[in-house]
Amino acid sequence: MLIPQDALPDLPIRSVLPAVTAALAGPGAAVLVAPPGTGKTTVVPLAMADPGSGRVIVAEPRRVAARAAARRMSSLLGEEVGGLVGYSVRGDRRVSARTRIEVVTTGVLVRRLHRDPELAGTTAVVLDECHERHLDTDLALAFLIEVRAALRPDLSLLATSATADSERLSEILGDAPVITAEAVLFPVEVHWCPPSPPVAPPHGLRVDPRLLDHVAATIRRALADGDGDVLAFLPGAREIDTVAGKLRGLGVDVVALHGRLSGSAQDAALRAGASRRVVLATAVAESSLTVPGVRAVVDAGLSRVPRMDHSRGLGTLVTVPVSRAGARQRAGRAGREAPGRVYRCWSQTQHDRLPAQPEPEVAAADLTGFALDLALWGHPDGSGLALPDAPPAGAMQAAMGTLRDLGATDADGKVTGRGRALADAGLHPRLARALIDGAASVGSRRAAEIVALLDGEGRADDVVAAWRRARNERDGAWQSEVRRLTAALDRNNAGTPNSGRATGSGTGGRGTGSSGMGGGGMGGGGTAGLTDDLAAGLVVGLAYPERVARARSAGSRAYLMAGGTEAELHGGSGLAGTTWLAVADADRAPGARTARIRGAAPLDEATAVEAAATLARTVTEIGWIDGDVVARRAERLGAITLVERRIDNPDPALVQEALREGLRREGLGLLTWSRPATELRQRLAFAHAALGEPWPDVSDEALTETDWLDLGRARRRADLAKLDLTGALRSLLPWSIAGRLNDVAPERLPVPSGSNIRVDYTDPAAPVLAVKLQETFGWQDAPRLADGRVPVRLHLLSPAGRPLAVTSDLASFWINVYPQVRGEMRGRYPRHPWPEDPAAAVPTRRLNQRR
Repeated sequence: MLIPQDALPDLPIRSVLPAVTAALAGPGAAVLVAPPGTGKTTVVPLAMADPGSGRVIVAEPRRVAARAAARRMSSLLGEEVGGLVGYSVRGDRRVSARTRIEVVTTGVLVRRLHRDPELAGTTAVVLDECHERHLDTDLALAFLIEVRAALRPDLSLLATSATADSERLSEILGDAPVITAEAVLFPVEVHWCPPSPPVAPPHGLRVDPRLLDHVAATIRRALADGDGDVLAFLPGAREIDTVAGKLRGLGVDVVALHGRLSGSAQDAALRAGASRRVVLATAVAESSLTVPGVRAVVDAGLSRVPRMDHSRGLGTLVTVPVSRAGARQRAGRAGREAPGRVYRCWSQTQHDRLPAQPEPEVAAADLTGFALDLALWGHPDGSGLALPDAPPAGAMQAAMGTLRDLGATDADGKVTGRGRALADAGLHPRLARALIDGAASVGSRRAAEIVALLDGEGRADDVVAAWRRARNERDGAWQSEVRRLTAALDRNNAGTPNSGRATGSGTGGRGTGSSGMGGGGMGGGGTAGLTDDLAAGLVVGLAYPERVARARSAGSRAYLMAGGTEAELHGGSGLAGTTWLAVADADRAPGARTARIRGAAPLDEATAVEAAATLARTVTEIGWIDGDVVARRAERLGAITLVERRIDNPDPALVQEALREGLRREGLGLLTWSRPATELRQRLAFAHAALGEPWPDVSDEALTETDWLDLGRARRRADLAKLDLTGALRSLLPWSIAGRLNDVAPERLPVPSGSNIRVDYTDPAAPVLAVKLQETFGWQDAPRLADGRVPVRLHLLSPAGRPLAVTSDLASFWINVYPQVRGEMRGRYPRHPWPEDPAAAVPTRRLNQRR
């Protein structure tokens, strides 16, 4: 132990330290459930570490939490960070040979496991805040379980959670013991403060401005209601800036706390101020951190999480309601040091409908980086690993396809040298590809600056304008990331010659027709002198080649992306009128037809083709396109047509297949159905319905699926209207039954009066004979068709041709219905015969003789 037991802070966690120590000394793995404020993040590692043994690694999901935890433990030891306690986060490391506790982010831990799976010199790992279910946390947990099973059974593993949902953690750790520390926090009074009138729910990244007005007003109320600092939770940096602007002139310090700030700015927000403060924070302050002096929490009730539209390849951040567990953790920040208050900007009814737990990232996020980590570990699809939740099959398939296109994995899912280079950049694989390949075209510094901008949370509408602002504002966090990425490029260039280039299958070159994105050789020739505008567009396009987009028309805000997705710029965009764009960020609302462009950089056509070179292809198309036969040769950038030329003498067989495809798509209405053709088809349909095979099926479905029609010299849509359908239909009849059609389904039938009446076969199940009643006198039975199987349905007409009755049973009609018809009609048509006994009367087409 680095500090005597009695010198540890008097926090609730101290009571369970013996149980934790015993569990790690026995089975070697345990789950610790302890609410925020109990000391699990800082006290437990101090109790686990020993000056004479290896290191204890503490993994936090966020950089700000890692630095804060290291600083707190160092202060308890009376040291500066970097002594017995240090930290390693992306772009910032403070450790020494003396360090016995190293606090890292889960992303750094995953990278370290790839380099050194045995974690040499490490005796224990604490995975903190497992309940947040970040992708890196899930990966680190699964990898460590395999390390313990195969390489380091002596490695102790403690998974901690701030919520009681620990059964799954215990199960995947081999039914590890669950140790629970009860919080002895101060009471927190809950105030329900829904805005009135109600505001619109969040949409994508958009938050109703009226909610931000309400949050600012609630912060003022919290300040007036009591003393101490106020901690307000907002979904993102943009909302923090907006609310900060609304709080000017309050006489208190307004401090921001979010992931885009520099490390020094984040650390400053976690130190007590000399005067009263309002700390505006994102979810980084939910757990693992203590913001000193806080007596009131104002919660906007929103979180920002990653989402992926796999069907369109659009990954973005979206704003969602906080979970009940998250709201509980946020409220607990007010009761760390004294009784507190929480002001929730929603109603209790709404609270009861919130999800109980946050959704795991693996369920909805882009899994490309996750899949690369699995491939590096040797489990390309994740099977065989103790992941808390299996990744969705469709999302994994899309991610693995992207890795193949990037050249990061081979056809079997095994990681390539290029894949290792991409992983070493510590970025999403797409951004790593843009960094490595873009550096060869625009220079290392510019590539690093653009990629550092793309990797941030806040992405401006105009990427170039945001890039220039970042240069002028000297953003510390951005500059630190630029230095890190430049160093990563230097390491990559110092590696093997192939380390940063796509090789082998799946990387395709320009004009090959490949759908890949590897495209290794973006040489400097022709692009090294690019302006900043085009350099930004090229790097963005290298990251997202399927989002290279061209305007639908000159000056239009509507664009077509190379991946086939339609997108629009918002009305006030400074990029309006730009013909070509490289889209850095876009989202699509549920049910919306088009995506909305949220961030982009301008391109010209030549640079667009360079950026999306592996989507470029030349194709010959002969097919049914836009309602007619098209024969053309086209140069395309994905779904975008660059140039197309008509083919004058296309292959006749392909033209006929295109015509048949048109009939399948648009139906037989493309043909001209004359009355003889229509009636013949109806007779054949009746014969098939009544007798079945070999009488042909002439339904729309059957005719569109067979080559029944001789297309002859037809070459276009208009030619279809000239075809002989009657002859084509007759050709469907086998010779053995062709002569029987008039017997089975005659065109006309004789009636007792001597007339030959046309049969209507519109309904194949019930052919109709419409005949004047007087012409059927003497008929006892209706005629039957289809070899006597189907009776004709008689429509008996008045002398004026109007229906009097419908029947297939004449004998019954004469007895039961005719007397009533006779009584009603004889006065109306006195010159027509209405005999009392129609079955014995003489049928006639004539009138009675005048007397």
